[in-house]
This record gives sequence, C-alpha cells and structure tokens, in this order.
Amino acid sequence: MIKIHLSRILGERRWTQAKLSRETGIRPGTISDLYQEVAERVSFEHLDKICEALGCTLPELLEYIPNQQPRTGENLILEEHGNRRKKP
Repeated sequence: MIKIHLSRILGERRWTQAKLSRETGIRPGTISDLYQEVAERVSFEHLDKICEALGCTLPELLEYIPNQQPRTGENLILEEHGNRRKKP
C-alpha cells in the first residue's frame, strides 16, 4: 500500500489545497484526490511540483507500507477490466 502524507504536510505548513493548486498549477480535483488518498495514479511531474512547492522529499510525501496479504505472484488479484487472468 502507498500512503500519501499530503494532508499532514499541508497541515504542518498551514497550506490549503487551493494554495497548493495555485502554486503548482495542478488541478484542484487532483490535489483533492491525493489529499484524501483516493488517487489511483499520479504523474512524476505532479510529484516533482508538489515536492518543490512544499520543500519536501518524495519519501516524506509517499510511504510504502507492505500489504498484510500479498497481491502478486501466486496471490495475484484480478483487475476489474479482466486483462489479467489468475492461473486456475
């Protein structure tokens, strides 16, 4: 699992999501998705702009937390679009 610490960092700096959006040029909806940790993907350009604007590093912004149940290899979880098939 990837934990996004944007809400904590913004709080520590007393920044609003709107201010971060203005400073980076990233759409408010995208900032909101990251803030609420519901984003399914994020671009390297956005990560670069966020880290630059907030004066933080990528490890401060994102954290990898191992999943309690593995989701790869023999435990591969099927994606809804059906492009991946689990071995029978």
